[in-house]
Amino acid sequence: MDLFLGGMFMSGYNRYQKLKFLFLTISFAFVIGSYTIAKELKDSIFVNIVGQEYLPTAKLLVIFLLIPAALGYSYLVDIFRRYQLVTFYCCFFGIILTIFTILLGHSTIGLYNVNPSSDRLFGWIFYFILEGYSPFVVSVFWAFLNSVSSPEDAKNSYPVIVAGSKIGGILTALLAWYMLSNCTIFNGFSLCNHDVVAHQVLMGIVAGMLLCVPIFLKLLIRYVPGQYLHGYEAVYQLEKKQQWEEKSPKTSMLSGIKLLIESRYILGIFGLVFFYETLNVVLNFQRIGLLKQASTSMANLTASMFWQRFLMHLGGMFISFFGTQWLFNRFRIGYCLMAVPLFISLLLLFFVMTYSADTILYVFIGLGTINYSLSSPLRELLYIPATKDMKFKAKAWIDTFGTKFSKGFGSLFANVVAIVTTNVRFASMMYVGFFSSLMFLWFVASWLLGKKYEKAIKNNEIIGAE
Repeated sequence: MDLFLGGMFMSGYNRYQKLKFLFLTISFAFVIGSYTIAKELKDSIFVNIVGQEYLPTAKLLVIFLLIPAALGYSYLVDIFRRYQLVTFYCCFFGIILTIFTILLGHSTIGLYNVNPSSDRLFGWIFYFILEGYSPFVVSVFWAFLNSVSSPEDAKNSYPVIVAGSKIGGILTALLAWYMLSNCTIFNGFSLCNHDVVAHQVLMGIVAGMLLCVPIFLKLLIRYVPGQYLHGYEAVYQLEKKQQWEEKSPKTSMLSGIKLLIESRYILGIFGLVFFYETLNVVLNFQRIGLLKQASTSMANLTASMFWQRFLMHLGGMFISFFGTQWLFNRFRIGYCLMAVPLFISLLLLFFVMTYSADTILYVFIGLGTINYSLSSPLRELLYIPATKDMKFKAKAWIDTFGTKFSKGFGSLFANVVAIVTTNVRFASMMYVGFFSSLMFLWFVASWLLGKKYEKAIKNNEIIGAE
């Protein structure tokens, strides 16, 4: 209980600081709650409208379609204030997904048409829009959170904000699993009398939750004085000075990807994303195959995926409250960063030594839990002493193309293993070598990033200002 009070109510902080993190926690709970549903519905709805054989094509095409989206985002970063950027994307996706909710019930273009076809344009548009949810909603909210949090505030509040967001994920995942697993009647109204209705209701919940986020951000701006929204003071003072002198550096829409290439610090953060996403894809291939074999319908498959997502959020909530909070208060950030590949290495060792269907599911859930509760808040915390362009523009390129590249690399490795050998022992040796290499590089990147971050905070430096 003391950990909770030390985080959520932050002993020693005034009412405005507590109010600030309360509004941020509620907002993030809505973001993650809606993302939990959207993430699982994306593939299952596309498969039933367009067809499973076109899923690889869709994943390839989305990379090219994200280019104009990322360029447009970079332009908006320069003309919108930070909270306005989050508000814009939440409203944009909220309105679009409300329209999708209605169209899912259409007799021709929606789910009532049970004949998948590549000619059904709605399925493609649906998939491409939801692919932008993570980089342009979740990632943008994290960028906003990083820009209004000081390093000390982040250490105290990020574990609790993440734990609060897990509550949103738990509730929506549990609701989705229950709806898709049971044809239950509430007050005489059959909520799950058809797979289509259940999917429409869930998509409507996603849209509604997204449209609630701007309300809480507006309350944050209205009731919390601006002095508590400065974030890292050195960055704030630099931006204020540049604005006062009208000498803000001119940056292009491609400045984000330029920073990703030129800055070793940003490249290191990309490395953390790359290592996780690669492992996640390799394990997810086998996980989906197991779930599909055990499923009897679209609703049954989606329900199984939501149940696993529920377990991830539940584990993530407890680890955030009682594990991440303790680690942040007890150890330096550099040590916490290196703890992530250590924990994941133990998971992978368990996976290799006890390979089975159950093991794959346990390790996949464990990997996601560690990422959500520990790795993700640590990775975001690294952006705090960085410039605005690094926080928003470079981060956007990492969370769009960086994640896609990482997933593509993981998919390539999994396919190569499947093609090269059918011998289980030889395949296991390939996995061991692959996992060992990734873990070694992960340790090195974590150590270097931790040193750079701690040096910047100690000396009140701004990473990227040079």
